Amino acid sequence: MATDDQKTVLHDYLRRARQALVWKLDGLSEYDVRRPLTGTGTNLLGLVQHVASVGVSYFGETFGRPFPEPMPWLDEDAETNADMWVPAERTRPMVLAFQERAWAHADATIDALDLDSPGHVAWWPPDRSEVTLHRVLVHMIAEADRHAGQADIVRELIDGRAGLRADGSNLPERDEAWWSQFRATLEESAASFRSP
Repeated sequence: MATDDQKTVLHDYLRRARQALVWKLDGLSEYDVRRPLTGTGTNLLGLVQHVASVGVSYFGETFGRPFPEPMPWLDEDAETNADMWVPAERTRPMVLAFQERAWAHADATIDALDLDSPGHVAWWPPDRSEVTLHRVLVHMIAEADRHAGQADIVRELIDGRAGLRADGSNLPERDEAWWSQFRATLEESAASFRSP
Protein backbone atom coordinates (compact mmCIF):
# COMPACT_ATOMS: atom_id res chain seq x y z
CA MET A 1 0.00 0.00 0.00
CA ALA A 2 1.34 3.44 -0.91
CA THR A 3 2.28 5.73 1.98
CA ASP A 4 -0.45 8.24 1.05
CA ASP A 5 -3.01 5.42 1.12
CA GLN A 6 -1.75 4.28 4.53
CA LYS A 7 -2.15 7.79 5.90
CA THR A 8 -5.66 8.03 4.45
CA VAL A 9 -6.66 4.72 6.05
CA LEU A 10 -5.26 5.72 9.45
CA HIS A 11 -6.88 9.15 9.26
CA ASP A 12 -10.24 7.57 8.38
CA TYR A 13 -10.04 5.29 11.42
CA LEU A 14 -9.28 8.27 13.64
CA ARG A 15 -12.20 10.24 12.21
CA ARG A 16 -14.58 7.32 12.75
CA ALA A 17 -13.52 6.93 16.37
CA ARG A 18 -14.00 10.65 17.04
CA GLN A 19 -17.42 10.63 15.36
CA ALA A 20 -18.53 7.57 17.34
CA LEU A 21 -17.56 9.31 20.56
CA VAL A 22 -19.55 12.46 19.76
CA TRP A 23 -22.55 10.47 18.55
CA LYS A 24 -22.96 9.07 22.05
CA LEU A 25 -24.13 12.54 23.17
CA ASP A 26 -27.09 12.66 20.77
CA GLY A 27 -30.50 13.03 22.33
CA LEU A 28 -29.30 13.21 25.93
CA SER A 29 -29.98 15.90 28.49
CA GLU A 30 -27.25 18.15 29.86
CA TYR A 31 -27.39 16.15 33.06
CA ASP A 32 -26.97 12.82 31.30
CA VAL A 33 -23.96 13.91 29.20
CA ARG A 34 -22.23 15.19 32.35
CA ARG A 35 -23.13 12.74 35.08
CA PRO A 36 -20.47 10.32 36.32
CA LEU A 37 -21.46 6.70 35.90
CA THR A 38 -18.36 4.92 37.17
CA GLY A 39 -16.39 5.03 40.38
CA THR A 40 -13.73 7.11 38.59
CA GLY A 41 -16.23 9.66 37.28
CA THR A 42 -16.39 8.64 33.61
CA ASN A 43 -18.90 10.83 31.79
CA LEU A 44 -19.69 11.40 28.12
CA LEU A 45 -18.99 15.12 27.72
CA GLY A 46 -15.73 14.79 29.63
CA LEU A 47 -14.62 12.00 27.28
CA VAL A 48 -15.25 14.24 24.26
CA GLN A 49 -13.31 17.11 25.83
CA HIS A 50 -10.47 14.79 26.84
CA VAL A 51 -9.99 13.19 23.41
CA ALA A 52 -10.09 16.60 21.70
CA SER A 53 -7.56 18.00 24.17
CA VAL A 54 -5.19 15.06 23.83
CA GLY A 55 -5.43 15.32 20.04
CA VAL A 56 -4.42 18.97 20.22
CA SER A 57 -1.36 18.03 22.26
CA TYR A 58 -0.27 15.10 20.11
CA PHE A 59 -0.90 16.69 16.71
CA GLY A 60 0.07 20.20 17.83
CA GLU A 61 2.92 20.43 20.32
CA THR A 62 4.52 17.19 19.15
CA PHE A 63 5.08 18.60 15.67
CA GLY A 64 5.76 22.24 16.57
CA ARG A 65 2.25 23.29 15.58
CA PRO A 66 0.81 24.77 18.81
CA PHE A 67 -2.94 25.15 19.19
CA PRO A 68 -3.86 28.85 19.22
CA GLU A 69 -6.16 28.88 22.24
CA PRO A 70 -5.72 28.11 25.94
CA MET A 71 -6.93 24.88 27.50
CA PRO A 72 -6.99 25.72 31.21
CA TRP A 73 -8.02 22.18 32.14
CA LEU A 74 -4.54 21.06 31.00
CA ASP A 75 -2.53 23.75 32.82
CA GLU A 76 0.03 22.51 35.35
CA ASP A 77 -1.95 24.10 38.19
CA ALA A 78 -5.30 22.64 37.04
CA GLU A 79 -6.93 20.19 39.39
CA THR A 80 -6.29 16.52 38.74
CA ASN A 81 -8.42 15.08 35.91
CA ALA A 82 -9.78 18.52 34.98
CA ASP A 83 -9.84 17.50 31.32
CA MET A 84 -12.15 14.55 32.09
CA TRP A 85 -15.19 16.59 33.13
CA VAL A 86 -16.89 19.81 32.12
CA PRO A 87 -17.90 22.48 34.67
CA ALA A 88 -21.49 23.76 34.59
CA GLU A 89 -20.49 27.15 33.12
CA ARG A 90 -19.08 25.42 30.03
CA THR A 91 -21.95 24.36 27.76
CA ARG A 92 -22.20 21.33 25.51
CA PRO A 93 -22.13 23.60 22.40
CA MET A 94 -18.90 25.14 23.74
CA VAL A 95 -17.30 21.72 24.14
CA LEU A 96 -18.50 20.57 20.70
CA ALA A 97 -17.20 23.76 19.08
CA PHE A 98 -13.86 23.24 20.84
CA GLN A 99 -13.62 19.65 19.64
CA GLU A 100 -14.38 20.78 16.07
CA ARG A 101 -11.53 23.32 16.24
CA ALA A 102 -9.25 20.73 17.86
CA TRP A 103 -10.01 18.18 15.14
CA ALA A 104 -9.47 20.76 12.40
CA HIS A 105 -6.08 21.59 13.93
CA ALA A 106 -5.15 17.89 14.14
CA ASP A 107 -6.41 17.22 10.63
CA ALA A 108 -4.34 20.11 9.26
CA THR A 109 -1.22 18.57 10.82
CA ILE A 110 -2.06 15.14 9.42
CA ASP A 111 -2.68 16.61 5.96
CA ALA A 112 0.51 18.69 6.01
CA LEU A 113 2.96 16.03 7.14
CA ASP A 114 4.23 12.72 5.80
CA LEU A 115 3.88 9.58 7.89
CA ASP A 116 7.61 9.57 8.57
CA SER A 117 7.70 13.24 9.67
CA PRO A 118 9.51 13.47 13.02
CA GLY A 119 8.02 14.82 16.22
CA HIS A 120 8.82 14.97 19.91
CA VAL A 121 6.39 14.01 22.69
CA ALA A 122 7.75 16.03 25.61
CA TRP A 123 5.64 14.22 28.23
CA TRP A 124 6.86 10.73 27.22
CA PRO A 125 10.02 9.14 28.67
CA PRO A 126 13.18 10.21 26.79
CA ASP A 127 13.83 6.73 25.41
CA ARG A 128 10.62 6.83 23.37
CA SER A 129 9.78 10.53 23.03
CA GLU A 130 11.06 10.79 19.45
CA VAL A 131 8.15 9.79 17.23
CA THR A 132 6.76 10.00 13.72
CA LEU A 133 3.35 11.10 12.51
CA HIS A 134 2.64 7.42 11.85
CA ARG A 135 3.22 6.48 15.49
CA VAL A 136 1.13 9.40 16.74
CA LEU A 137 -1.73 8.49 14.41
CA VAL A 138 -1.71 4.90 15.70
CA HIS A 139 -1.52 6.16 19.29
CA MET A 140 -4.45 8.54 18.80
CA ILE A 141 -6.59 5.91 17.08
CA ALA A 142 -6.06 3.69 20.12
CA GLU A 143 -6.79 6.62 22.47
CA ALA A 144 -9.98 7.66 20.68
CA ASP A 145 -11.26 4.10 20.30
CA ARG A 146 -10.54 3.30 23.96
CA HIS A 147 -12.62 6.26 25.07
CA ALA A 148 -15.33 5.57 22.48
CA GLY A 149 -15.62 2.12 24.06
CA GLN A 150 -16.04 3.71 27.47
CA ALA A 151 -18.70 5.99 25.98
CA ASP A 152 -20.52 2.94 24.56
CA ILE A 153 -20.93 1.50 28.03
CA VAL A 154 -21.78 4.82 29.70
CA ARG A 155 -24.46 5.52 27.08
CA GLU A 156 -25.94 2.06 27.47
CA LEU A 157 -26.11 2.60 31.24
CA ILE A 158 -27.97 5.89 30.71
CA ASP A 159 -30.72 4.82 28.32
CA GLY A 160 -29.89 1.43 26.86
CA ARG A 161 -28.87 2.87 23.49
CA ALA A 162 -25.97 0.86 22.09
CA GLY A 163 -24.12 0.35 18.85
CA LEU A 164 -21.29 1.61 16.73
CA ARG A 165 -22.94 4.47 14.82
CA ALA A 166 -26.25 6.26 14.48
CA ASP A 167 -26.65 4.92 10.93
CA GLY A 168 -25.78 1.33 11.68
CA SER A 169 -25.35 -0.84 14.73
CA ASN A 170 -22.78 -3.56 15.07
CA LEU A 171 -25.15 -5.45 17.36
CA PRO A 172 -27.57 -8.23 16.36
CA GLU A 173 -31.03 -6.87 15.61
CA ARG A 174 -33.12 -8.38 18.37
CA ASP A 175 -36.01 -7.16 20.49
CA GLU A 176 -35.88 -6.26 24.17
CA ALA A 177 -37.15 -9.68 25.25
CA TRP A 178 -34.32 -11.43 23.39
CA TRP A 179 -31.68 -9.18 25.00
CA SER A 180 -33.23 -9.74 28.43
CA GLN A 181 -33.06 -13.50 27.93
CA PHE A 182 -29.49 -13.26 26.59
CA ARG A 183 -28.41 -11.34 29.69
CA ALA A 184 -30.19 -13.83 31.95
CA THR A 185 -28.35 -16.69 30.21
CA LEU A 186 -25.03 -14.96 30.79
CA GLU A 187 -25.87 -14.28 34.43
CA GLU A 188 -26.84 -17.92 34.97
CA SER A 189 -23.62 -19.10 33.34
CA ALA A 190 -21.53 -16.76 35.47
CA ALA A 191 -23.30 -17.76 38.69
CA SER A 192 -22.93 -21.49 37.99
CA PHE A 193 -19.22 -21.40 37.13
CA ARG A 194 -17.08 -23.61 39.33
CA SER A 195 -13.29 -23.30 39.40
CA PRO A 196 -11.50 -26.46 38.26
